[in-house]
Amino acid sequence: MSTFTIPYPDGLPIGEGWVDCPDHQKVVFPYDGSLVADSPVGSVDHARRAVEAAAAVRSEVAALSTGARRSLLMAIHGALAAHGPELIELLILETGKPRIDCNTELARSLTTWAASAEEVAHTHGETVPLDLQPLGEGMIGYWTRRPAGVVVGITGFNYPLLLASHKLAPALAAGCPIIVKPAPNTPLASLWAVHLIRQVLIAHGVSAAAVQLVTGGVEVGASLVADPRTAVVSFTGSATVGHQIARAAAPRKSVLELGSNAALIVADDAMIADAVDAVIRGGFYANGQACISVQRVVLIESIAEEFELALLARMGEVRVGDPREESTRVAPVINESSSRRITGWIEAALKDGARLLTGGNLIGRSIAPTVIAEVPDGAELWREEIFGPVVCLRRVPSVETAIELVNESRYGLQAAIYTKSLASAFAAINKLDVGGVVVNEIPGFRSDIMPYGGVKDSGIGREGPRFAIEEFTVTRMAMIRP
Repeated sequence: MSTFTIPYPDGLPIGEGWVDCPDHQKVVFPYDGSLVADSPVGSVDHARRAVEAAAAVRSEVAALSTGARRSLLMAIHGALAAHGPELIELLILETGKPRIDCNTELARSLTTWAASAEEVAHTHGETVPLDLQPLGEGMIGYWTRRPAGVVVGITGFNYPLLLASHKLAPALAAGCPIIVKPAPNTPLASLWAVHLIRQVLIAHGVSAAAVQLVTGGVEVGASLVADPRTAVVSFTGSATVGHQIARAAAPRKSVLELGSNAALIVADDAMIADAVDAVIRGGFYANGQACISVQRVVLIESIAEEFELALLARMGEVRVGDPREESTRVAPVINESSSRRITGWIEAALKDGARLLTGGNLIGRSIAPTVIAEVPDGAELWREEIFGPVVCLRRVPSVETAIELVNESRYGLQAAIYTKSLASAFAAINKLDVGGVVVNEIPGFRSDIMPYGGVKDSGIGREGPRFAIEEFTVTRMAMIRP
């Protein structure tokens, strides 16, 4: 029996209304496998209809004034906030994340909407001195930012409301209609959010087709991405899929926030207790299913033993249990397939010589919080994105070699260093080949108003309201001879 009563119409929000879907799939609670709700499954035809409807309202959305867009965004913020407690309960059920992490997801989503509303007034161009060239003497030049057109936002399963907000809010702020495709495992919170958003649009006299949602599999995403009427594709997910999307979307713009194996360097002058606390807080939140959760901890040899002992002494704080309970910090990952992959990687690393310090087993459906030392370079547990509650420790002689080790990865999203030394901090900031460096905090610290994104296989483009708005706009030059 369903544990969630759907508060929106059945079907998909396409065009001005809701379109029937003959196909549905079960969304289950990862903790115990119970049914949360049946969710509509879209098709390629639904995708085509959504793009057609978005293209038809492109001019209407682009013509919205700065004040109108700001009012819309703040009204949407209010609508989501009003349903915040219920959204949190739904996020727990469909993602299986602990309550504390779903509370954070809602708070960050609301911040994204409020910050996007404030950034609307700061989206502008500038004048240009054309008379730097003789032919430009007497001319006036300036450029502005204009909406790029239809945006397609494809989101991951781990933070469905937040990742959708990272695409929805900047798109509307930029004056672009947007189609969201949520991950098949976690479509429900996104569907509810889009329903609330469309109610606000209608109340403000804006076409509901400005925001649409299509569910479905790979073929649905491929149709949305390849449609020539799509101007920008914003994707959050794996590097493999991101590369495929970039090829399919070319030459149109892709904004890709992809995988990572985030590292935390602990220098020999670090406050060990603080660095240990960072691993406790940053290695296991969201059941380890966060692209910038602590995965690789690189320890300077002189403090490695002390760090390991201190970390193991605190691992009992990472409580495994029912994600609905306030005290739970780790619950099952999204599905059994992910669980088998993670435990398989653990077994392979141990077979290749890694040393298990704690965990590595299942507690019910949950992977026990796991710490493994001396994981070899070639092990998938070290070089790929685990996306589970597993932390790997390695020892090196110096901060310089730690930076070199961190950089020996195809990923480069975010990393951190714990140190008292300004020299070490700035060495990390200047030399780590990542999109963001955090000093004396977890690598998973993310401000939703900073330019967030990666390098190498971790993606291209930047999120955060100001920066995503820029990604969803194009510059237009104006050169006038009076």
